[in-house]
Amino acid sequence: MGSIHLNAVEKWYGEAQVIKGIDLEITDGEFVVFVGPSGCGKSTLLRMIGGLEDISRGTLDIDGTDVTADPPSKRGLAMVFQSYALYPHMTVRDNMGFGLKTAGAPKAEIAEKVNAAADVLKLDPYLDRRPKDLSGGQRQRVAIGRSIVREPTAFLFDEPLSNLDAALRVEMRYEIAKLHQRLAKTMIYVTHDQVEAMTLADRIVVLEFGKIAQVGTPRELYERPQNLFVAQFIGSPKMNILGVETSGDSYALPGHRGGPFSGDHAATQLGIRPEHIEVGAEGSGQVDGEVDLVEYLGADSYLVVECGGDIGKLTVRCIGESPATLGQRVGLSFAPEHMHFFDTEGLRV
Repeated sequence: MGSIHLNAVEKWYGEAQVIKGIDLEITDGEFVVFVGPSGCGKSTLLRMIGGLEDISRGTLDIDGTDVTADPPSKRGLAMVFQSYALYPHMTVRDNMGFGLKTAGAPKAEIAEKVNAAADVLKLDPYLDRRPKDLSGGQRQRVAIGRSIVREPTAFLFDEPLSNLDAALRVEMRYEIAKLHQRLAKTMIYVTHDQVEAMTLADRIVVLEFGKIAQVGTPRELYERPQNLFVAQFIGSPKMNILGVETSGDSYALPGHRGGPFSGDHAATQLGIRPEHIEVGAEGSGQVDGEVDLVEYLGADSYLVVECGGDIGKLTVRCIGESPATLGQRVGLSFAPEHMHFFDTEGLRV
């Protein structure tokens, strides 16, 4: 079992409160990712779960048992850090089995568990090598293997791929996803990388200044963000936000055209993602503008269109080659089923 329940958890450093009353239920076998900007408290919250930071107020339950005051060794959790923290003088085999050895486990048991973890992580050819003879991705797999042999209740990952290059990050992301499928263990994962969060998570917890801004599946957060912060944090390029006026069953963009509206009349801001804007001839859409920048990325092209006035620049994502050229005047049409409306407090309406 590996259910984890945080109840009104707070963290104070003197007069400074960095975690502000977190309530969160993580079910057994779930893959939960904490995301948010630097300083939002995601790593601090993870360390509080692991016992590396004290909980100032509130409680932490693991499998229904209050472990708030328990040291890390009694929580049954395994933590994988950004730094690999391997012993350079030990072989891979010894690094992976060191925790069991210090706990007094029999040699036969250690060998069996190390070999099983090495098989899962494809580390068999490297068991007699030392860390200096391994790539970054292999070292991170050894660090994960060291956690697996302990058979923990849950795994805690603190930005484990940050030290890897882009290609290795993709490879390790795949391996962690497959590992979760094989082990069926609870995993809590901290990252600032949206791609990692969207591809790995069963649920994402978006943190803002020590509070939960929204919890949901990747699809829920992307398609129905509950506030402006989540709307602009999830998705790359980020969602375009425009001031809007609503009246009756229609909305209007100051200085531009509007369209049908079926939301709350308290809406003051409209959000539209770059891929939900269609580029056409000037005068054909809700907004006209001049193409200020074209970025060709192969599978996609990004346009930055200067619309002037209160709207300013809008980002558009196109499949393949750009339909417009630098300096061209274009019309932008918003897909009505993909428009998001928010009130003056930044909350979805």
